Amino acid sequence: MLFVGDDWAQDHHDVEVQDETGRRLAKGRLPEGVAGIARLHALIGRHLAEDAGPEQVVVGIETDRGPWVRVLVAAGYQVIAVNPLQAARYRERYSTSGAKSDAGDAHSLADMVRTDRHQLRPVAGDSDTAEAVKIVARTHQNLIWDRTRQTQRLRSALLEFFPAALAAFDDLDTPDALELLAKAPSPAEAARLTVAQISAALRHARRRKIPERAAAIRAALRAEQLPVTPAATTAYAAVVRAQAGLLAALNGEIARLEEQVADHFDQHPDAKILLSQPGLGPVLAARVLAEFGDDPTRYADAKARKNYAGTSPITRASGKKKTVLARYARNNRLADALHQQALSALSASPGARSYYDAIRARGTSHHAALRQLGNRLVGILHGCLKTHTPYSEATAWTQKATLDVAA
Repeated sequence: MLFVGDDWAQDHHDVEVQDETGRRLAKGRLPEGVAGIARLHALIGRHLAEDAGPEQVVVGIETDRGPWVRVLVAAGYQVIAVNPLQAARYRERYSTSGAKSDAGDAHSLADMVRTDRHQLRPVAGDSDTAEAVKIVARTHQNLIWDRTRQTQRLRSALLEFFPAALAAFDDLDTPDALELLAKAPSPAEAARLTVAQISAALRHARRRKIPERAAAIRAALRAEQLPVTPAATTAYAAVVRAQAGLLAALNGEIARLEEQVADHFDQHPDAKILLSQPGLGPVLAARVLAEFGDDPTRYADAKARKNYAGTSPITRASGKKKTVLARYARNNRLADALHQQALSALSASPGARSYYDAIRARGTSHHAALRQLGNRLVGILHGCLKTHTPYSEATAWTQKATLDVAA
């Protein structure tokens, strides 16, 4: 067998090829792209036995996505995505000085997959549909995070010179708030807004109780506040107008991308099973599918899926001391989706509510109880996917399960 360490960068890859004894057979720096992958295949071909297949080549690399990784998988190599934190800890076996180089990292990755590949996770063989769901679901979530950042910047600017706007609008990223702030970004301009103009913005946003809302917004915008110099007011008004335009554009792109998330997710064969789970709508279900993947061999059992999700606890035992802690080294996107699912399941599933209440009755905090509920929901999802059956409230939440938690 051959073992390849691949330390990747944006425009090149440092690689090292070892045999089963750890002897270095070749090393080099390869360019990113077609030329680089061709040179890598040639490098491996020179040292691979004539009767050996591509499955005899094990590649360790600190990523699980991108064209380079997909080509390695398509070539038939065993590709292992090494967590960067694991690679950093493994590097300390060679030196405690903190010295680091790309060639040295390639060497340690080759050593790592040669000696410890049985404890590492190969790159999942997800379907093309699941990969497409991952692309649009992650980008949709990124845009939502960007909107939150831009909203906080808008809030900060308004707090500096126009706090009355914060009292007028509960949510700054709503269409009516953005339309009015773009039209009147300064206190003087906002004070001149008429009830008709405010009502028109509320109608565009499809708000209810428009006369009451319009009157309340107009009164809030005309409230007295501490004065700001004219120069500063002009500058802040330009910032508010720019932020409002940017947020309006983000809202439009988020809505369009959400349709793409739903369209791609609906094409997946497991979509109905995921949507049958309590607390999962189309967007959350798409995120769960994207982060778990759909490779049927990736998770040996429910425990493996829970460990990857980060919902299962970790135990630290030394001597007479034993501590059970939450798992924080995890996929944060998946953890966020599962937390939202657990929260929504409290009202969607009587069994989930009883399970949560039983945990809370023991004095467990709200977030810890949600984490335990999420752990249970991951196990239920694993069983449904394994047997290709939709969620069943009666099957998932037996009386014995709740009693075991309460005991």
